[in-house]
Amino acid sequence: MSGTSEGSTPAADLDRSAVTERDSQASPCAEGPERIDPPAYRSVFAAAPLAMALVDREGQVVDANQALGELLGGDGASLVGRVAADLLDLASDARTWHAYGEVLRGRQAKLRCTRRLKHPDGRSLWTQVTVSPLEDGTPGVLLSVADISARHDLQARLRHLQMHDPVTRLPNRTLFFERVSAALEAESYEQSGTGRIGLCYLDLDGFKAVNDTLGHRVGDRLLAAVAERLTECAKEAGQNRPSEPLVARLGGDEFALLVEDSTGTEQLADLAESVLKALQAPFDLAGQRMNVSASIGVVERHAAGTTATGLMQAADTTLYWAKLDGKDRWTLFDPERNAHLMTTQALASTLRPAIERGEFRLEYQPLVGMADGRLRGVEALVRWDHPRFGLLPPNRFVALAEEDGSIVPLGRWILATACRQARQWQLDHPDEPPLFVSVNVAVRQVWDSDLVSDVAQILAETGLPPDLLQLELTESAVMGSAGRPLQALQALSDMGVHIAIDDFGTGYSNLAYLSRLPVSVLKLDGSFVRGFQYEGTGAAPNPADQVVVEAMIDLAHRLGLTVTAECVETAAQATRLRSIGCDTGQGWLYSRPVSPDRISELMDTESYAVGNP
Repeated sequence: MSGTSEGSTPAADLDRSAVTERDSQASPCAEGPERIDPPAYRSVFAAAPLAMALVDREGQVVDANQALGELLGGDGASLVGRVAADLLDLASDARTWHAYGEVLRGRQAKLRCTRRLKHPDGRSLWTQVTVSPLEDGTPGVLLSVADISARHDLQARLRHLQMHDPVTRLPNRTLFFERVSAALEAESYEQSGTGRIGLCYLDLDGFKAVNDTLGHRVGDRLLAAVAERLTECAKEAGQNRPSEPLVARLGGDEFALLVEDSTGTEQLADLAESVLKALQAPFDLAGQRMNVSASIGVVERHAAGTTATGLMQAADTTLYWAKLDGKDRWTLFDPERNAHLMTTQALASTLRPAIERGEFRLEYQPLVGMADGRLRGVEALVRWDHPRFGLLPPNRFVALAEEDGSIVPLGRWILATACRQARQWQLDHPDEPPLFVSVNVAVRQVWDSDLVSDVAQILAETGLPPDLLQLELTESAVMGSAGRPLQALQALSDMGVHIAIDDFGTGYSNLAYLSRLPVSVLKLDGSFVRGFQYEGTGAAPNPADQVVVEAMIDLAHRLGLTVTAECVETAAQATRLRSIGCDTGQGWLYSRPVSPDRISELMDTESYAVGNP
C-alpha cells in the first residue's frame, strides 16, 4: 500500500525557516494524544484532486482522501491510523525530521520538502510534500502531496542536455568538474577506496588542420569517433575494478579521463598507453580516411590536499610538456619540472618591475691579451639580485626578457651602466691604457628600439669614446642580416663602435657574407677551446679542433678582424691558442666575472696573473 524511500533525497527544497537545532530521534509527536475530529467539509476533502491527509499531533493519519491512497497504491481509508512520517519517508534525514516535529507542535509555520517514493508496482515517484497547521487552531496538521515526477524528469532531461556535449554525447566540462570536485571531497575518499585520484588530459595533434581543410562537419564526426574509442578504452580499464574512468569532452579537441580511487601511476600509464594505441588505427569517416594522434598529460596523486583547479592546472601543464616533447605521447607530471616552470613564470611576471626597482647589477669578466697577458678589456655580464631567488645569472632571465620585450629597457640600462663604469676606470687610471667594455645586444634591441640613437646618447652622456665600446651579437643574429639590422650595425661601426660576433662557429656561417659585414671581432665559441689539451688530465688534444680554430683565426686576420677565445680554463689551452695567433682570451684561467673594484685592482698590475679569483 504505502511507498518507501529509495535512498537519501536532497534536502534542498526544505524551507530554511523550518530548520532549527537538531531534534532528538524520538517521535516528534510526544506532546499528548489529541485527536482530530473529521471536518465538516469532508466531501470537499475527499473529492480534491490533490493528495491530502489530516495528521494529529502524534503524527498519525486521521483522515486521507482517495487521491493520496491512489498515489501510494491503495485507498485513502487504508491509510487511517498509519504513521505519516513512515508513509512519506519524512524521517530519513535529520533536518526534515526535526522540521516536521516543529510543525506538529505548532512552533513552525510550514514544511515543504521533496521526497522520492517507490510505488508498489515498482515505479519511482518524485513528490513534493507540504505540511502546514490547520487554520482554526485545531491540533494537528494538513499534509498534502503533489506528484512532480513529470517535472522532475523534465528537469533531469534538461540537466542532461546542459551537462553533456551535443557532438560526442560525453559529459561536458561542467559535469566533469562536478565529478572531480565530488571525488576530492573528504567524505568521498576517506570512507572507502584508495584515497588517490588520476587524470589523463589529452588533445588531438593537428586537429585544427582537419577543420580548416575538410570542414567542421568532418571535424565533428572525427570528434565523435574519437569519443567512442575513448569510451571503449575506459570500459576496458574499468574491468575488474569498482568503476570505470569517466570520459568527458572539455571543449574543442580536448578530452579527459578521470580515474577515481586510482591505484597508482602504473594504472594511469596503462590507460594513457591504451588511448594512444586506440587512436593509432585510421578513421574512416564518410569516405574520408585519416590518421590522428594525441598528446596526453597524466597526473596521479593523493586526493587529500588536492583541488579541482590544482589538478587541472597540473594536467594542463603536463599536456603542454607532452606537446613540447614531440607530440603523440604521454607525459607524467613532474613536480620538479613544474617548480622550475613556476619559477620561470614568476621571473617573467616581475621582470619589468625589477628593472624599475633597480634589482640588476653588472659584473665584469676580463679580456686578456694572449701575447703579453695584459688586461685589454672587459665583458659586462648582468646579474639579477632577486629578493626571493637570490643572485641569478643571465641564462635564467635574458631569454624571458627577449620574449616579453623587457630586454629593450634592460639592455639600455646595461649599456648605460657599462659605459659609465668604463669611463670611470679611464678617469681613475689616466696613466694606464684605457679598457674597452663589451656589451651583449639582443636582436630585439635592434628591431624594437633605436639602438643607434641610444648608443650615441649614452656615449655623449658618459663621455666614453666610441672605440672603447664593443657590442656583441650572436652569430645567428648577425649572419644574413639585412635591412634595418644591417643599417644599424653599419651606422654603429661608422660611429667608431666595434662590432663582435659572439659564439662564432656554432651557427651556419656564410663566410662570403662575413666580409661584407661591419664586424671587427670574432669570439670563438668555447666548444672549440674545450677540445684543446687539459692540464693534468692526460687527454690528448683533438687535432680537428685545432685545425678548425687555426683556420678561423687565419681567416679572421686576413679579413682584418681580431679573435677572442672564450672559456679558456687551463694554461695549456692558453699556450696552444697563443701559438696559433689568437689575440685575446677570456675564461676562468684569468678570472671569473668580478666587481668593478676588482677590475680596478687588476688594472694596476703590469701583467695578468694566471689564476686570479
